[in-house]
Amino acid sequence: MSDSDDLDLRALPDQDLVQQMHDDLYDGLKEEIEEGVHILLERGWTPYRTLTEALVEGMRIVGIDFRDGILFVPEVLLAANAMKAGMTILRPLLAETGAPAVGKMVIGTVKGDIHDIGKNLVSMMMEGAGFEVINIGINNAVEAYLEAIDEHKPDILGMSALLTTTMPYMKVVIDTLKEKGMRDDYIVLVGGAPLNEAFADAIGADAYCRDAAVAVETAKEFMHRKHNVRGGATG
Repeated sequence: MSDSDDLDLRALPDQDLVQQMHDDLYDGLKEEIEEGVHILLERGWTPYRTLTEALVEGMRIVGIDFRDGILFVPEVLLAANAMKAGMTILRPLLAETGAPAVGKMVIGTVKGDIHDIGKNLVSMMMEGAGFEVINIGINNAVEAYLEAIDEHKPDILGMSALLTTTMPYMKVVIDTLKEKGMRDDYIVLVGGAPLNEAFADAIGADAYCRDAAVAVETAKEFMHRKHNVRGGATG
């Protein structure tokens, strides 16, 4: 890794620096990402441009290689951690400039289930794609989801389960949303090792997401559709 150690990020022109940041993100190099973000901001890049071109694009490459089995969970977690470090610098600046988030998501593991690596990975990848994510943790009863929905007004509700015994609880949450007449207000995405598309259809979810990369693609697709509907006569 001595090449990277000797590399002076400040000496690189903008596009080379962005390219280098994609590589550093891929390698999970947190300090280098922080330095790169600072340099771009100093050069007059807007927080939003820095986010989309340097970080989101870098995570998109990570997501593709994760989906294709070239990268594995530990490497993706390192990349997501480096992304998070960059986001920590950018988030307050983005809030000040009112930069558009792609969408907002509340995500949590369902009641009785304490698995969270997959869910956390989805959270990080979604943040990496420019979504605002509220991660409500593990073992969530329906009340916890309703509370988070009420407080944060998300576009997307994400539910995760890793045990076959906790999977049916997803239906409890969706049925409760239906009873309250709220189901159509949210895109409901579900995921976890024992799930499949047939199960997602059976419980009335909008989609089953096989892994974090698929979750990001699916969420973007639904948000795109949602905006198109909003723009049309159906409002």
